[in-house]
Amino acid sequence: MANEKAYKLLAQQEGISNSNAKSIIDRGLVYVGNKKVMVARGEVDDRTIFRVIKIEKPNIIFQNDDILVVDKPPYVNSDEMESMFKGTKLLHRLDRETSGVLMLVKNEEFREKAIKEFKKDNVYKEYIAWVEGILSEPVEVDKPILTTKKNNRATSNVSSKGKSARSEFFPDIVSAKKTKVKCIIHQGRTHQIRVHLRYIDHPIIGDEQYGGRRSKRMMLHAHKVRLLGMEFVAPEPKAFVHFE
Repeated sequence: MANEKAYKLLAQQEGISNSNAKSIIDRGLVYVGNKKVMVARGEVDDRTIFRVIKIEKPNIIFQNDDILVVDKPPYVNSDEMESMFKGTKLLHRLDRETSGVLMLVKNEEFREKAIKEFKKDNVYKEYIAWVEGILSEPVEVDKPILTTKKNNRATSNVSSKGKSARSEFFPDIVSAKKTKVKCIIHQGRTHQIRVHLRYIDHPIIGDEQYGGRRSKRMMLHAHKVRLLGMEFVAPEPKAFVHFE
């Protein structure tokens, strides 16, 4: 029995380049059975059979001369949407494993107008999350968040030195020691929902960075946004509706 680096074996299995194989492991798309492969350079038995999750295509929710709104699939970086839809610029970002409403602008005039609305906290942002444990009552977390970056990876924490951030959490469904929660955020700091949910000891399932258990994906979805009199809705993913 011999061992081989995971990304090299995956490249052989899928008929792709080593760098491509590394990239899809880093995205969290590769499994052995039900276990996610976490380290591209980790060694595995050379008889290992990988299962690769296919990335869905983004659906266009709305567009006009000013804005393009897409339902971003999980495992895709927000920046990739700019490359996919030429002539657009991101208005905001979603974390790689977060799905849902993502807005891109088509001209600078509209972008400036929209950014002013974000700064005034006039943009309604509603997410859906499945979290660890039973959340039985609505909770508001008004705690500043400090973000640090190391090796191109952002980490956020509740800190008195951070920027103001307020999140509202409303329980929806409780099922087997986990809760489906509606999240409404104000400000919108890096990893805000994830950090605030960890702060109240209800980390998001699949969010291993902030204390959640391992899952097929991070169970966070940007469901609804209201901006400048327009409302955009990304339907709840099937994985959320049937998550038991």
